[in-house]
Amino acid sequence: MALPLPALTPVEETLWITLTARAFDSRLPDPILGDTMADELVRKTGYTNDKLHWTRVSCVDVAQRAKKLDEVARRFIARHPNAIGIDLGAGLDTRALRIDTPPTVDWYDVDFPDVIAARRRLIPDRPHVHAIGADLTDPTWLERLPADRPAVIVADGLMAFLAEADMISLLQRLTDHLHSGEIAFNVYNKFTVRAAKLTPSVGWLVPLFKSPGFDRLDPVRWNPKLTLIEEIMLAREPEVAQYPLALRLWTRSAAFSKTLSRLGTVVARYRF
Repeated sequence: MALPLPALTPVEETLWITLTARAFDSRLPDPILGDTMADELVRKTGYTNDKLHWTRVSCVDVAQRAKKLDEVARRFIARHPNAIGIDLGAGLDTRALRIDTPPTVDWYDVDFPDVIAARRRLIPDRPHVHAIGADLTDPTWLERLPADRPAVIVADGLMAFLAEADMISLLQRLTDHLHSGEIAFNVYNKFTVRAAKLTPSVGWLVPLFKSPGFDRLDPVRWNPKLTLIEEIMLAREPEVAQYPLALRLWTRSAAFSKTLSRLGTVVARYRF
């Protein structure tokens, strides 16, 4: 029997986008991320992707993006074993389990209260992994985070759903509250946003998009505390070898050009 969840708003329902894509990837013979917990959660909830017309190409992209964010967090924690980790708009992601955070690290999954309620019903508790139910635009939730430890912050698929002013404010509050660290998220440039709005399979998302699109350097212009230290263009990453044949050939051709590579998915990593 499927486990019933709280009624979610359209924005909260976007958690299914990344969850089901990771689940689909885990079922492939040669998965990129291999997140079997995502598949378990999809089966446990009985979710049927009526709105999501996933193709293998789309799922591979989401899985690879998640893998790159995992790698950012894992490397940071290896260098800072007393760090805190923060997943903004965590949905039903279990990143702390995938990267196997040590007991010296406190990990915080942040999302709307009803999403956190769903997490508590579905995902087993783990010491040093904490859930914060809050609207990210509310400045008070940051008070629950320790400010004196290095922090690694990730956001997967979140920024398209934040207005530019809210994104600027969020970044400012994070860098003001936290002592030092890194933040990584996938970039939604203007081309990405326009292309998404023209894609029939995600047409239901269009009213939820708040970002007009932003360049990888915009966060640096908005916030002088941020320095861009890495631009991970998925088209140039080794997982391309696992793409379906037609996509693999096109991607390897595009990888010769930075301009074309940036039209695909890019994860930007910043230091503060």
